[in-house]
Amino acid sequence: MPDAPEAPDVRDTIAAFPDAADALGRLPALAVGPRGAVVLGADGAVEPVSLEAAASRLGATPHLVCNAPLVARRVGLAVFKAFDVLELFAFTRPARFCLPTAGGIATALGLAAPGADLARRAATLRAGAATLLADLAAEDYAWRAGAGEVAMAMARGGWPWGPLVLGALGPMRKADRNGLAVWAALPEWEDGPPLVPPGDAPVSEAQARARLAAMAGEGAEPRPAQADYAAAVAGVFAPRAHADAPNLTLAEAGTGTGKTLGYLAPASLWAEDNGGAVWLSTYTRNLQRQIDQELDRLYPDPRVKAARAVIRKGRENYACLLNIEETTRAVASRAGGERDKVLMGLVLRWARFSRDGDMIGGDFPSWLGAHFGPARVAGLTDHRGECLYSACAHYRRCFIERATRRARRADLVIANHALVMTQAVRRAGDPDLPRRLVFDEGHHVFDAADGAFSAHLSGLEGAELRRWLRGRELSARGHSRGGRGRGLRARIEELIAGDDPAEEQLAAVLEAARLLPGDGWQTRLRQAGPDGAFEAFLAQVRAHVYARAAGRDGGHSLEASLTEPAPALGEAATALSRGLDALARPMTALAGRLKALLDDRADDLDSGSRGRLDAAARALSVRAEAVGGWRSMLAAVGGATPPDHVDWFDIARIDGRELDVGLARHWLDPTVPFAAAVLEPAHGVAVTSATLRDRTGDPDADTGWQSAELRTGAQHLVMPARRFAAASPFDYAATTRVFVVTDVDKASVAPVAGAYRALFAAAGGGALGLFTAIRRLKAVYARLAPALDAEGLALYAQHVDPIDVGTLVDIFRAERDACLLGTDAVRDGVDVPGSALRLMVLDRVPWPRPTLLHKARKAAFGPRGYDDLITRLRLQQAFGRLIRRAGDRGVFAILDPQTPSRLLTAFPDGVAARRVGLAEAVAETRAFLSDGG
Repeated sequence: MPDAPEAPDVRDTIAAFPDAADALGRLPALAVGPRGAVVLGADGAVEPVSLEAAASRLGATPHLVCNAPLVARRVGLAVFKAFDVLELFAFTRPARFCLPTAGGIATALGLAAPGADLARRAATLRAGAATLLADLAAEDYAWRAGAGEVAMAMARGGWPWGPLVLGALGPMRKADRNGLAVWAALPEWEDGPPLVPPGDAPVSEAQARARLAAMAGEGAEPRPAQADYAAAVAGVFAPRAHADAPNLTLAEAGTGTGKTLGYLAPASLWAEDNGGAVWLSTYTRNLQRQIDQELDRLYPDPRVKAARAVIRKGRENYACLLNIEETTRAVASRAGGERDKVLMGLVLRWARFSRDGDMIGGDFPSWLGAHFGPARVAGLTDHRGECLYSACAHYRRCFIERATRRARRADLVIANHALVMTQAVRRAGDPDLPRRLVFDEGHHVFDAADGAFSAHLSGLEGAELRRWLRGRELSARGHSRGGRGRGLRARIEELIAGDDPAEEQLAAVLEAARLLPGDGWQTRLRQAGPDGAFEAFLAQVRAHVYARAAGRDGGHSLEASLTEPAPALGEAATALSRGLDALARPMTALAGRLKALLDDRADDLDSGSRGRLDAAARALSVRAEAVGGWRSMLAAVGGATPPDHVDWFDIARIDGRELDVGLARHWLDPTVPFAAAVLEPAHGVAVTSATLRDRTGDPDADTGWQSAELRTGAQHLVMPARRFAAASPFDYAATTRVFVVTDVDKASVAPVAGAYRALFAAAGGGALGLFTAIRRLKAVYARLAPALDAEGLALYAQHVDPIDVGTLVDIFRAERDACLLGTDAVRDGVDVPGSALRLMVLDRVPWPRPTLLHKARKAAFGPRGYDDLITRLRLQQAFGRLIRRAGDRGVFAILDPQTPSRLLTAFPDGVAARRVGLAEAVAETRAFLSDGG
């Protein structure tokens, strides 16, 4: 029997909406396209309106919409109040997937797909909202826990849906309570006994083949190449014969071979037989999700799968319960901030039902970042490394700690390249580090290592270190600044209380940290008013770059070499180096003292305090080493850069807007530290991809393997890597066409946009356009969107639509005839089997950008072939997106008459790239992709 109604204020809040369904029926629904909009009135009348009229209506009356930021961009409004059905979905079905479109709502709720018709989309919004409100009103509503209390807080904060949701939920029940303190409702994790070192039992080729057959299931079509691949990867799991010499296999498996199941077979066998974990490292979120889905074959019971397989990411990906608590309390205590109250309500609903607390790519609604601001969402994670560990009241329920412990005891850990590399550096020598690894998307190892092993002395990095050390600071007027930052003192003060050396060192660190850039440093640089030695150096760097860099009026970042800096810049570098030395010394001393306390107080420290001391010591050491690296970089200003590194000054910009200023240092060959930190300590590593080798057309087959070893670090090991290659089973000559269009002026927006329109229309959608510059993408989109809308084709675009890249790809996959424009980030993340991707168009040859780093690598790796190597690999990877399964057909077009013939060997054997005019390319695309093609 339902509990008695809650206090009178609940009844007062919902008095205007006693019947949620009736209230919903009075809301006009609005669907917006690139050229116009449709309003569905309360009486069911459909009224087409212009975008200007839609903006006027939205400004006057709240409408029922889907994806308010996208609607706002299309109608030209900054903000407006609306009933966004996405927010209702996120509240009603927390931690459940839904694409941020009317079609996504229909799919998630089992409604008829609306297609591209705006009137049907508007009707879908109303039907979807009605379904969700009916869910809330149902006696068996599955997500009722805490719903009423959260809805009340959101309603009081001005959430338009609040009264309707409360009306649907009805009288407050016991289950509706305790929604705001979600951290108290989560289960606690438990520690297990110490880990036993894994065994060394090998996996034979026969065992790998047998496990693969069992995973594929009875009646599965025989796939000899996949079985051979699994057998080849099994060699990775043999006992290591020599120190610093892992069993390394480079395995190239063409698209369609089935490499995911191929390496899961021996990996899962080794983990089961030896009681150790195999880490499966990827580069993209889409592949992580694909591996997770494939594991259903191995672990059909979800409970078993949860224990045996874990997705592991960096700490900054997971929700921090302390940040959520502090933000919730802060938002509730202040007047205004309606959108913050709505965001926190949706976050609280999600956190209670989340699978693992992953806010970046997990079950957190990715579109919430665009709705409420990415910085607000990021502020709820531990992206600044401020964790209090066992001193945190939520430590026993922490998502991060839970994921870490699950990963330690799992058989298979799905991670990403950046995390694996970062862990290898920060935890060097740790016996618990993974020793058996599979790097899928191995063609990205070079780029991932380039990021992981680089250093940047910049304003943003310096300001971040200041926040980590000093925490929240007060402005000159006494106002709080720096957000919710918890400084080093708050994290360790109670641990070092009474220890005079540690307290003195902590005080010295915090005082020396005043050198680092404070809030507002970007403004001070632009106004020539730097504060302190760090900002003075940045100001000199900024002047140096603007004096020497080309392309100041473009949208790209700016660069300048360190050659012959002005005397003032050299003096600023020397002064900053002295200041950083004064910071690094007490940081190093404090880290050493914290480690000493672990021994000095071994008798009275509980395990939680020991963990905090150890974590603080590690974090201080890592940051002190980074500061020491900065000093080494400063020594190169007016001096010499180490021969295996490349240094340059830069101003990071997006669309001409300055983001950061500083000095960068990268390895000339980043696979050198990757091999030393990751490969050599490992016992077995497989690096696999569909595109490991460069297809030069050279009859010497070893040429391609040399490029693979160059890009993966294999060339730096004392023992040679094993090599395996399996060709794709697809008949590319029959299922694809490749055109180099010879009569489009790639330098002019109008003809390029016209070519995209003609080709996209000829394919009937299902088309992906790739660009090498954001500015050209935006210019083409502005001309292309209305034209495609007239053809009945939806167009989405990275850097235009307020939707993250992963979600854009998901929408593109779901809407068969949609079109998408993007950059390299889209190319790398696209995995669209079927006809949803049947045409790919490149606006020009994807040559690497001529940066100072690329110039140095080109000189080191071969001035003639290095550009070609990178470009052919990019073409291979892009082409490989077209055909993902049997039955796919696709057209690949390059709108660049100057495409060199030597690059066209990137395509599979039997695929001839033909140079044709646009009209011929359009006609053949239409004929080839038609039903009878």
